[in-house]
Amino acid sequence: MKKIGLALLGLGTIGSGVMKVLNENGELIKKQEEIEIDVRKILVRDKAKKRSVEIEPSLLTDNYDDILNDDSIDIIAEFMGGEDPAFLYIRDALRKGKTVITANKEVIAKHWEELDEEARLSGAGLYFEASVAGGIPIIKPLRRSLQANRILKIMGIINGTTNYILTKMTEEGRSFEDVLAEAQKLGYAEPDPTADIEGYDARYKLSILSTLCFRNRVPVDRIYCQGIKGISADDIKYARELGYGIKLLAIAKKENNKIEARVHPTFIPLSHPLYAVRDSYNAIFIKGDMVGDLMFYGRGAGDLPTASAIVSDIITAGQNGKHYYVKFDQEEPKFEDNWLSEYYMRLVVKDQPGVLAEIAGIFGRHNVSLDTVIQKLRDKNNATIIFITHKASEKWISNAMKEINASPSVISVESLIRVEK
Repeated sequence: MKKIGLALLGLGTIGSGVMKVLNENGELIKKQEEIEIDVRKILVRDKAKKRSVEIEPSLLTDNYDDILNDDSIDIIAEFMGGEDPAFLYIRDALRKGKTVITANKEVIAKHWEELDEEARLSGAGLYFEASVAGGIPIIKPLRRSLQANRILKIMGIINGTTNYILTKMTEEGRSFEDVLAEAQKLGYAEPDPTADIEGYDARYKLSILSTLCFRNRVPVDRIYCQGIKGISADDIKYARELGYGIKLLAIAKKENNKIEARVHPTFIPLSHPLYAVRDSYNAIFIKGDMVGDLMFYGRGAGDLPTASAIVSDIITAGQNGKHYYVKFDQEEPKFEDNWLSEYYMRLVVKDQPGVLAEIAGIFGRHNVSLDTVIQKLRDKNNATIIFITHKASEKWISNAMKEINASPSVISVESLIRVEK
């Protein structure tokens, strides 16, 4: 029976979830995995605060040095959130030779290379299964099960808050603002929901996934990012009429050493497996050159699903005689920002002869061909026109939209949403 000395950094939602898992399944873990996990210290801001789980007061400390300098602590599990001071705590622990388990997507996305190097130098391990998609096992399969493949594409729903909002808008016909307020009341969305609704949370996670899949560093600032604030009930209604649903997707592709990585609202066919992913659930679709298509699905957040991933990493780290480090491709990739896609556009135009032909002519001048054109009368003076293009480059679309915006026949460009089939 191997005994592991464990310290926790934080005792909020996830930290309390870890303690629940260890309290309820600790004996099962001992029996099945032959590992006894002994919590030695827990770092908190306020030792007197009431907790949702019972904790022996002597375990609590508000001084990180109590953990860093304790030789009986082998593994540190961090779930404080944010970059500071979590990054420094993780770095210093690795320098001390202590293995770190973290759920911190921002720290891993921004500092992976530096932390990985610190772990190599000291012989410690760095594990971060819980940093992406909560309880869904995705990091371990990418690290240890798909090595025989070139990963060609990742496409996934990796933010539960935005998926909940879009699900409610789709199924109940409600506005973005109304559903966001409900999500905040239910605790699905933070009081400041910016990281979720602007796509930043998904961008951190995509940086981690694409770096791991492609074995090339994919920095956060090389990932295009657009949130869901501009999605309206009209867009969702017209999407369904055309056979699509709208999801916030994280997409990354690699071909011929070119990487494209993007997070944005996307039209996907109603028949696509990702469309069936509802509420706060996550799903990640992966295409390997040998294995073909795979999809991982489950709860992407929450105390116990996330704690499940953290405790799994603790067990894995405790069992490993030698820790796993990612070997990155030495050839520098090129990052593509002029990718090909199909596009949905919704315009409000003057209801007069020749307008449709004028707009079609603008698209034609910029090499954009049209797959679908639908005109809907809005009132006696204005009309709504909906377009879906064939595949076109971002630059072609951007140039066409500049000219369309400048046209006196166009009152407004209401929406521009990419389409993935």
